[in-house]
Amino acid sequence: MTSPVFCLQPTQGISDAIQLMLERRISGVPVTTPQGELVGIVTEGDLLRRHELGTVGAHSWLKDLFLSPGSRADEYVHTHGRKIADVMTDQPVTIEPDARLSDAIDMMTVHHVRRLPVLQDGRVIGILARADVLRALMPLAAEPPVATDDNVIREAVEAALERGLGAGVRDLVKVEVYRGAVVLSGAVTDERLVSATRVAAENTPGVTSVTNQLIVVGPFVGASVPAPPL
Repeated sequence: MTSPVFCLQPTQGISDAIQLMLERRISGVPVTTPQGELVGIVTEGDLLRRHELGTVGAHSWLKDLFLSPGSRADEYVHTHGRKIADVMTDQPVTIEPDARLSDAIDMMTVHHVRRLPVLQDGRVIGILARADVLRALMPLAAEPPVATDDNVIREAVEAALERGLGAGVRDLVKVEVYRGAVVLSGAVTDERLVSATRVAAENTPGVTSVTNQLIVVGPFVGASVPAPPL
């Protein structure tokens, strides 16, 4: 996560939010009370539909017919309001600092959000954005270690195939290793398994290259089906 985090108060103007996001090159800012209690979040998306930009858009006649006065009022405040409280998203999705990264990704995906304020004892102590997740993946860009034992690498690739794709697939794939270079051969029944086996091998420590010689055959090739009785 990113910490410390910049916060705004709901009584501030939207110009403060715009200036902060542009200066700090961030796309969302938590909104807190003077006591530090989280009350919302303001993002670039909250500022896309504005009357100043001419991006409010017109309603279809059908939507106008069913749009209640209250809903119309809410929309007007959001597109014309000058305070952060007018445009912010209230009740934002949050996460705790000891949560697993997989939980954070699930929350971002389910709730369709790009960032999660991190709360501890009710106070904002940081924010986890998609960019932070990408930074966590940076070590994967490092060069793979030099292969030292082909047998160990072969066993590791076979274990990765079984762990990721199942023992049935592992049994169909022959793994050979020459000084860290992996050759996969055999026959599988689904073209998608060709890519999946390559990925499993590439992710194995010590592998320097992968040559995929797998062929794809139909699931019933070589099988005979008895004719039905007359």
